[in-house]
Amino acid sequence: MNPSHHRPKLEDRFLTKRDFLCRCGMGFGMLSLANLLGPEILGSALAGDGVSNLSPLAPRSPQFPAKAKRVIHIFANGGPSHLDTFDPKPELTRLHGQQLPMENLKTERKTGAAWKSPFAFKKYGQSGIEVSELFPHVAESIDDIAVIRSMHADVPNHEPSLMLMNCGDARLPRPSLGSWVTYGLGTENQNLPGFISMCPGYPIQESQNWQSAFLPGIYQGTHINTKNEKVEQLIEHIKNKSVSPDEQRKQLELLRQLNERHARRRAQDAQLEARVQSFELAYRMQMDATDAFDISKEPQHIREMYGKGTQARQLLIARRLLERDVRFVQVWHGDGQPWDNHDDLEEGHRKLAKESDQPIGALLKDLRQRGMLEDTLVIWGGEFGRTPTVELPTPGANAGKINGRDHNHHGFTMWMAGGGVRGGYVHGATDEFGFKAVENPVHVHDLHATILELLGFDHTKLTFRHAGRDFRLTDVHGNVVKELIA
Repeated sequence: MNPSHHRPKLEDRFLTKRDFLCRCGMGFGMLSLANLLGPEILGSALAGDGVSNLSPLAPRSPQFPAKAKRVIHIFANGGPSHLDTFDPKPELTRLHGQQLPMENLKTERKTGAAWKSPFAFKKYGQSGIEVSELFPHVAESIDDIAVIRSMHADVPNHEPSLMLMNCGDARLPRPSLGSWVTYGLGTENQNLPGFISMCPGYPIQESQNWQSAFLPGIYQGTHINTKNEKVEQLIEHIKNKSVSPDEQRKQLELLRQLNERHARRRAQDAQLEARVQSFELAYRMQMDATDAFDISKEPQHIREMYGKGTQARQLLIARRLLERDVRFVQVWHGDGQPWDNHDDLEEGHRKLAKESDQPIGALLKDLRQRGMLEDTLVIWGGEFGRTPTVELPTPGANAGKINGRDHNHHGFTMWMAGGGVRGGYVHGATDEFGFKAVENPVHVHDLHATILELLGFDHTKLTFRHAGRDFRLTDVHGNVVKELIA
């Protein structure tokens, strides 16, 4: 092309510094400038609600229209017996005290004869789903619940099963479900953590259950020890009695500048970034957290509806957190593994259900009456179930009684409600004795894939690049259970 064929333009006679950087060296100079100025230029851009788009917890849209926008995971840690809660087996009653007409499946410990449930079952709701006498309050909302009777996991041990249920991998350090959800969606309330895990003490594996692993530390769950009742004890140092908020802000700004200078010399330091973000979040939490965790502000009739006790207090706080747009709330039943009833199962399950049935039933009704259930996904279950056969005494392993059940990963029950779930529905089945999932089995990976689907994500495409590969919650497994979605 002959340049003389084109009439010269006046603007071509002038060249700004930015134009110069754009044109020289094939534009690589502009790339460097963008890297230097980008954060300052973009930092002024705010999302519609005034949240900086650069905030790692800024709310983000899912990959496709979601049915649920927030999650509460009620964890019955220790492994509740599906056979005594949501999966009745008349055959166990008929064969009580006899050997099953099949070989007992391998579990953690030796088991013997068939052992019937000591609890009666009854049909509830228009769906007529059978529920144990242990959960009459939950059963009142059975038409909002999808009962999954065909869950299965990998091994009959607490530690790997907890990791699988929470993090999608039984052995390797992986981000938890709550971390993946906040990584994908952010959170709509920047003054509270996006992911909160409440437990009166710690479950087995402690903070690994809500770890962020290789995801940025801001996505790790915030543990609240609900053994305490006062806000100042629930969240230490929530109030600063010696420095005013304005003075704190100035201190924090100076600390931020020093940390940023320190961080520039240590690129990609996830721990340092998490520490900086935690200071900012702690400052913002002082007002919102004090209010959210104070259940005395609830009307008396609401507190009476939830009942008394730690589980009731936890679930009422959870509703207040969800109401304030916290993205993911996990509620553990108790310290250690309370539902792990190798002995005295009838006594143990009756006590535990009494602590949790009324509060869970109240939560479901409360969410419904506030118009929140339709976009709040409620999940209940443990890391596995229990055997239909009685556990045999093992020296050093139990109290030597013959009135409990061993761990059972071959088949167990979980349920979900709200958030686009198909209510009044039973999915899958275990065999006639309740030992193994045989009809429409649902692996933990399938459950995770379905949860992400309800939140608007294709589980194969919600990924994070780490150590040279793209990781996801479900690894290379998982299928969405379409039947569970309304």
